Amino acid sequence: MMTGRTQLLERLDALGIAHQTHDHAPIFTVAEGEGIKQSMPGGHTKNLFLRDKKGHLILVSALGETAVPINKLHPVLGCGRLSFGKPELLFEALGVRPGSVSAFALINDPAARVQFVLDAALMKHELVNFHPLSNDATTAVRSVDLIRFARETGHEPLIIDFATLAATRAAAQ
Repeated sequence: MMTGRTQLLERLDALGIAHQTHDHAPIFTVAEGEGIKQSMPGGHTKNLFLRDKKGHLILVSALGETAVPINKLHPVLGCGRLSFGKPELLFEALGVRPGSVSAFALINDPAARVQFVLDAALMKHELVNFHPLSNDATTAVRSVDLIRFARETGHEPLIIDFATLAATRAAAQ
């Protein structure tokens, strides 16, 4: 049974993680969420569910403006070349549908099959914003509490500076 929004917010409460949730019309892309950014402070995110051919699963949570060089990420993670995971695999692994991908979905991966990667630029924000397992709301937590939440779900976040990664890889080519 997958955890939903109510259970997620109850878990945040149980962990003593302060949060604030704003309901809104469903949004599916970073661009569609532009209006929400104006009313909610903090870093707003994009979340990518990736996989390699050997079944390595990765969730990347990045600042909406960050360019994530997917084709340069696999050597850092020690896996094969990455592509986007199919919707069926996303639901099986994290219990969410496309458009609702979120770091909070780690709550639905108790076996820690999914590797969690965080954008260093996102972590510079005191508050970070994610969908609470559905794309009709946005929940803000402190960035330090996001890391604590991830660890509580069995996921040790790997923080990557994507700007440096892109620049370093480009210079090496």
